[in-house]
Amino acid sequence: MGLVGRAAEQAKVRALLADAQKARSGALVLRGAPGIGKSALLDHAVSLAEAEGMQVLRGAGIESDHELAYGGLHQLLFPYLDRLDALPAPQATALRCAFGLAEGDVGNRFLISAGTLSLLADLAEDAPLLCVVDDLQWCDQGSVEALLFAARRFVADRIAVLCAVRETSVPSGLAGLDVVDLPALAAPDAARLLDEHAPDLAERIRTRVLAESAGNPLAVIEFGLSRLADGDADDSDPAGQVGPLPVTRRVQDAFRHQIVELPDPTRRALVVAAADTAAPLSAILHVIESLGGAAADLEPAERDRLVRIDSRITFRHPLVRAAAYQDAPLHRRIEVHRAYAEALRADADADRRAWHLAAATTTPDETVAAALEGVAERAWHRGGALAVCAAYERAGRLSADRELKARRIALAGQAAFDAGSADRAARLAAEALALTTDTGVRTDAIYTRGAVEYERTSPRADAELTLEAAALVRATDPERAALSLYEAAHAARHGAAHELVRRAAELMHGFTPPQDWAPVIAALAAWADLFDGRPEAAVGPMRALDTAVLPGGQDLMRRITTGFGGLMIADEDAVVASTEDMLALVRSTGALGWIPYTLNVLAVARLLRGEFADARACVAEGVSVSAELSNTTENLAHQSIQVWLHAVAGEEKHCRTLAEEVLPRARARHRVNAEIAAWGLGMLDLSARRFGDACDQLEQVCDGPARRDLLMRAIPDLVEAAVRDGRPERAHRHLAAFRHWAEHVDRPLATALALRCRALLTDDTDGGTDPDRLYAEALRLHEQHGGPYERARTQLVYGEWLRRRRRRAEARGHLTAAASAFEHLGAQLWAERAHTELAAFGEKSEVPGRSGPLTLLTPQELQVVRLAAAGQTNKEIAAQLFLSPRTVGHHLYKAYPKLGVTGRAELAGLVE
Repeated sequence: MGLVGRAAEQAKVRALLADAQKARSGALVLRGAPGIGKSALLDHAVSLAEAEGMQVLRGAGIESDHELAYGGLHQLLFPYLDRLDALPAPQATALRCAFGLAEGDVGNRFLISAGTLSLLADLAEDAPLLCVVDDLQWCDQGSVEALLFAARRFVADRIAVLCAVRETSVPSGLAGLDVVDLPALAAPDAARLLDEHAPDLAERIRTRVLAESAGNPLAVIEFGLSRLADGDADDSDPAGQVGPLPVTRRVQDAFRHQIVELPDPTRRALVVAAADTAAPLSAILHVIESLGGAAADLEPAERDRLVRIDSRITFRHPLVRAAAYQDAPLHRRIEVHRAYAEALRADADADRRAWHLAAATTTPDETVAAALEGVAERAWHRGGALAVCAAYERAGRLSADRELKARRIALAGQAAFDAGSADRAARLAAEALALTTDTGVRTDAIYTRGAVEYERTSPRADAELTLEAAALVRATDPERAALSLYEAAHAARHGAAHELVRRAAELMHGFTPPQDWAPVIAALAAWADLFDGRPEAAVGPMRALDTAVLPGGQDLMRRITTGFGGLMIADEDAVVASTEDMLALVRSTGALGWIPYTLNVLAVARLLRGEFADARACVAEGVSVSAELSNTTENLAHQSIQVWLHAVAGEEKHCRTLAEEVLPRARARHRVNAEIAAWGLGMLDLSARRFGDACDQLEQVCDGPARRDLLMRAIPDLVEAAVRDGRPERAHRHLAAFRHWAEHVDRPLATALALRCRALLTDDTDGGTDPDRLYAEALRLHEQHGGPYERARTQLVYGEWLRRRRRRAEARGHLTAAASAFEHLGAQLWAERAHTELAAFGEKSEVPGRSGPLTLLTPQELQVVRLAAAGQTNKEIAAQLFLSPRTVGHHLYKAYPKLGVTGRAELAGLVE
């Protein structure tokens, strides 16, 4: 018998498989209620794939393994672990550690995700691959993350991913995947299905079954085969209940009715099987026998098709398992779990044994709590954050000592946040705070609350909480205090809450941090000086941080602090070099959580250097990865930068649409980057010669809370807008601050911009300083330092000044150079403005030319091309960008004709 009423869904499955065979990867998620036919469609897909000669990997979520880190992934990939040596070494090591095949720390769970991607891609080189996972909602979170991470990144691989998930318990991370909701069967289809399985029903019973089943295929079949279908049931029969109970509940009640009719030894044996659905048959039989039963006790359940027995015991449907377990009395469930704990070896099965002990324990028990703490620690080494959380939380519940309970609950809260469960993290942190007076535990719990508030509310809220945490342990625990102050200063700066940066600096002064932390703390304290308008005091400690070397994770904190600080003091050349190194480091170590922050720094540095194509590539990846991590704040930060990039490209519609969507939310979360977006809007008006609008917008930006942060760099735009609008006085007070900043940061580009501003204002106020000399000196500095965008901007205003003084040849040279540079950068409105000036000579201006070739590439193509030009192989590029080698090759194939090249060897000349 074929599938009934699922023609559209079958067509989608066939298309998915056909695309995979043509190296067009795809993923499909079937979502629906229990019994709606998800598993039947998976079986159908497997049959089609095997008939076409595809490889099939098949796994399923197991409810009893939900808290075991990477259990689902291990089940799926176990037959192919001999191929781990083909993977990049860090990824192979991470998978081995996650699966307990090697000792060590995973380091970051995203290395496991990258390893999953690489292993599946390697398998697909042999033959097209179908990866099928049923009951995804019961897979552990780490396994779900890894599988969906890989599914989203396959592009040109011979891979199809097909999953099924219940509608009531949908895992996070389905964004970007094709999700098909399975509806109830139409009435004619339900009737046909019933007739196939129970053709001899009386019409009265047939009508009732169809009404009660509500188009659920499992309900149609089970109700049709039940005693109700035989005509000997009455209204007390669970399958015949009428009323508000959902179909799924009525189906489970039908199964419960079948189980109740079984002999007591069989019901007890089913409880044993249901209590550990991942246990092998030998273990289940051992426990049954230890409770006085025998293997033969299972025969009635097998005869009634409630279970299938081979190397394991498989329930006909998860609802059968739920009915068998949930309907058993508490004392029976406890004795079963205790029997499992006694049967399992403490060395080989420590985690499973600890969970069975916990299930058999109803009162505080320090021995069991300590065993669960061991589970948490082992899960931490394997990178399973949610498994860590579950074990620590249950350990806390079973702790007899109040302080031990608080410590374990606080650790559970930290793990919950790492796993992306912000609500659970907040609840656990609040509970820990209510339990303890220990300052260290309180500090950790407050830190977790701050991390949650960073995402839920704003960086300001995070800063306020982490300042509270730092004050608690400033005198007693320098390590915790330094970490809290680091978090507070960064969060406050992201939120442009400079008064909180000052409060952090006050706590830092007179504080003796651990030696490794000292340069970071000094640089962060200097931020307060910079925001108070004292760059002369800030620049030294901020630049000193660049040469410090700190161990481990603290060096990542040092590097990101150096990056953000360098942007504030015009060190973007150094920032690009150091942040590129940091990006390569976090990619190679799989520290994906750092990538959005690193790309944020790099995108702004590239933007300030006029490398707009590269900035777009950074932003595109930053948006993608931050969405993967559910990091809303960084996602908005990257989209804010995107507004600026749309503005400089003259993409007015995209710029304004995105700004309307992003700015209100970004201002509440990442205020500094939100103001970058507002700066972009002002620059859009400036490039389009709407000088009054530009002046109004840019004045708001330069008066805003981030004016002494990155938005110091918007002041030259305000000066130009004010001068062109005939209101130069609106720029004078800001220029004084800019000149003071430029003098003390002492960087050529900052000095050149200050000279350009002075020239513009001198021109309109008839001052005694010669604008010609100022422009010329600014251009000299631009030629030696800084990017093409600011040089073109100076050439444009200098050319405009020369044209008004009828120095036509000089003006034409600068305006032509400016127009050419803007065209190459893809800055269309700026190019048009330069051509308008050229047209004012009375000559026909040339039509703006073709953008530079790199601007024609998609962000991902540009990333791939740059790495290929540097000599990296497809496999090396794939490991860096968390792609498959085939996808890398696909991007190169698409990029070559856009660049006008035919192969890899020609890329080096195009990419500097």
